[in-house]
Amino acid sequence: MEGYFMHVSKKVAEARFGKEQEEEKVYSVRELKSWKFWRAVMAEFVGTLLFVFLGCASTLTNPVNPVRVALAFGLAIMALIQMFGHISGGHFNPAVSLGLLASFQITIFRALFYTIAQTIGAIVGGMILKGATPGSFHANLGVTKVANGYTLVQGVGIELILTFCLVFVIVATTDGNRTDFGSVSLKIGLTVAMLHFSCITLTGSSMNPARSLGSAVASGDYDTHWVYWVGPILGGCIATLLYKFLFMPHRGAISNEEATHKLRMYPFYI
Repeated sequence: MEGYFMHVSKKVAEARFGKEQEEEKVYSVRELKSWKFWRAVMAEFVGTLLFVFLGCASTLTNPVNPVRVALAFGLAIMALIQMFGHISGGHFNPAVSLGLLASFQITIFRALFYTIAQTIGAIVGGMILKGATPGSFHANLGVTKVANGYTLVQGVGIELILTFCLVFVIVATTDGNRTDFGSVSLKIGLTVAMLHFSCITLTGSSMNPARSLGSAVASGDYDTHWVYWVGPILGGCIATLLYKFLFMPHRGAISNEEATHKLRMYPFYI
């Protein structure tokens, strides 16, 4: 009898908070057999390719116009989320994918293949930009660097904070518990533009390891490149973990009375 009541108690908790499937989400290999999964991976490849090409092309002026760059990256991500968001989620950024993995919101396989696709897409995008421009531009095809006078640790910190803000906006605006309406792509695009306006003269406001890698490979310039992996990935992971476990501890939780009513209405749930 005690076992039965423990079982019912567990079901009530599941009815209130939803079933805990985090382990399955992280390690499930079933999606690898799905065409939908591979279509999403391809969307991440194409999306990141276009993001790097369109964004970095805006830097090919002398001197670089920060307003132009900020608007180009912001509007590019806005358009790309509209294009591919319903297919892959519109990550186009290893910091986003790895952050969602850290908070158990996507599988390890999705994070892995997304990151690979984003990385390759960024490199291809950078090389296409190189092939489409005169040789005089090839030394700096949108390479991100820490500004003179700033230490590399400060660079990591700035990129961490910028990416934290970006990823926090992403997980907050895509939270299924929201009841307000609005364009997700617009909110994220404006956030990207705002963060560029804020710190583009300090670190280039990368917030995206793949974006920095694409321009670094195309330009052959890897100086301080590691900063743009460490800072954004840490910032993305902190943002998703903080949002999930502090600001959204129980998604869609209902009262005990509502959960009991739910079990009465759907006895097969037990």
